[in-house]
Amino acid sequence: MSTSLFDSVLYRHLWGTDEVRELLDESRKLQAWLDIIAVLAEAQAEVGIVPQDCAQLIREHADVSLLDIDEVAHQTRATGHSTLGLIRCLQQVLPERAREWVYFGATVQDITDTWFATVMRSISDTVERDLSSLESEALRLAEQHRDTIMCGRTHGQPGLPITFGFKAAVWASELRRHRDRLREGRIRWEVVQLGGALGTMEFWGDSALPLLLAFAQRMRLSVPDIPWLTARDRIAEFVTLLAMVSATIGKIGQEIYQLQRPEIGEVHEPRTPGVVGSITMPHKINPEISEHLVTLSRLVRANASTALECILSEHERDGRSWKSEWVVLPEACQLTCVAMKLGIDLLRGLHVNAHRMKHNVIARGGYVLSAPALRLLAGAVGKHTAQQMIYDATMKGQRDQCTLIEALLSDSRVRRHLSAEDLATVTEAHSALGLAPHFVDRVVGAAGQEERKKADDN
Repeated sequence: MSTSLFDSVLYRHLWGTDEVRELLDESRKLQAWLDIIAVLAEAQAEVGIVPQDCAQLIREHADVSLLDIDEVAHQTRATGHSTLGLIRCLQQVLPERAREWVYFGATVQDITDTWFATVMRSISDTVERDLSSLESEALRLAEQHRDTIMCGRTHGQPGLPITFGFKAAVWASELRRHRDRLREGRIRWEVVQLGGALGTMEFWGDSALPLLLAFAQRMRLSVPDIPWLTARDRIAEFVTLLAMVSATIGKIGQEIYQLQRPEIGEVHEPRTPGVVGSITMPHKINPEISEHLVTLSRLVRANASTALECILSEHERDGRSWKSEWVVLPEACQLTCVAMKLGIDLLRGLHVNAHRMKHNVIARGGYVLSAPALRLLAGAVGKHTAQQMIYDATMKGQRDQCTLIEALLSDSRVRRHLSAEDLATVTEAHSALGLAPHFVDRVVGAAGQEERKKADDN
């Protein structure tokens, strides 16, 4: 039985995806490391450092199925070195003439950091795909509910009316910016690591720069301007982006978590027959998805905090930094990717109760429309004087449990400037939406234009 939730038979569906789990599986990781070792040998052969036939033999034998993994583990523990156990076991299966050319002049981070770059490349593809789906679902809700009136809320309390489409458009716009950040950042973190002992590449002499270029081309990664043994900003940026993505998804989950409380009842997440909310209170239907999105977000943000700490590296190599990343990067990838998957399910199956949204606006007795009344009165007495007058009237009106119009007309100062007819013109919910529908159209239109441009470019 696994001790990790990521691999738990019972719970792993909540903490990762099979797609990412396969990518990060230890056997898959070791094979990736072996592939990088083989690519390095081929690049070294290309520039005349390693004999061509030995590079070919290394490629042919760089197969994890040929190695005794228990012996790899034993050698790793015995040497106290991260990759020497793997190297020794690879040497054992190689013909003797190729053994001395394995890992020629390279160091641990040349292999493991280059692997990280390939992981970030693969995860970036996944994040882009799923962010696109999330944005599409948010855009669909925005367009569908462009004019669905609901209470806007500030500090947890009802404010002016907005539309649910406006709320969803805010989500979509934020998700779009994460896609932009992802696209802009990939050029920085999808780069090889090849520096040798201290990053100077001195071991390879005059062949160093041609080797760097050949290695990068074969790995389908970019060439860094300088080896990044202690420059951990690439990993930190990537994990921080994952934290931002998961934070947005967590924010959406938190909003839906709150709005589906029965006393609000404006939305509810998709419900699956047979799912039990409580074994002691059978009536309960818990917000399982939206709640879990907040949990996942908290954990990824914690990973990002550690990744940022890793930037503080000492001298030219510091295991305290890059070994911490061995924990936080895989965790952040798993947690973010499952958050995106669950977020897509949440928005795709979200039930929007437009009737309850309208009811909650009406149930406020018109007080959510105090701002339009303030604007109207301000034209007669000035904004700040009007604010005080309406404040006094609304505080008294809410204590007396009367409507907004009744409260305003009961104040002689307000009544001196505004009639019931005047107030009726501004206390209709549709009149207080401002540019909410327009902003929905802008977000939906901009997204459509961007996607058409991408399609034309392709």
